Amino acid sequence: MSGPGEAGTRAEHDRLAARLAVRHSIDHARRAAYGAFFSFILGGLAVKLGYDRWISVKVTRFKGPPIFFFSAAAVALVVLGWTAWSYRRYRRLAAGEDAEFARLQALRRQLGLEP
Repeated sequence: MSGPGEAGTRAEHDRLAARLAVRHSIDHARRAAYGAFFSFILGGLAVKLGYDRWISVKVTRFKGPPIFFFSAAAVALVVLGWTAWSYRRYRRLAAGEDAEFARLQALRRQLGLEP
């Protein structure tokens, strides 16, 4: 027999299940992975441009202003900051989703939905 308490528990279960159907933390984890890859590539580009400007001893080395190095370094830092923000957001959302999932499992056991 279902009582009024069980109906409220079932409603909470359904609400949690609907909210956990889409895990938004995964989107931020994906963005952080992409950002880490692109910041690695852009950081390498900045290092190469800096090497070509100040360290290379080739006669054909670039002797102009280091505007390309500073531009690449600035873009790499911006992407790295965005990556750090996405990663922190992912960790925060994942912790909340894990707590909600634990509550959902407890509700499922309470309602007898899990074997």
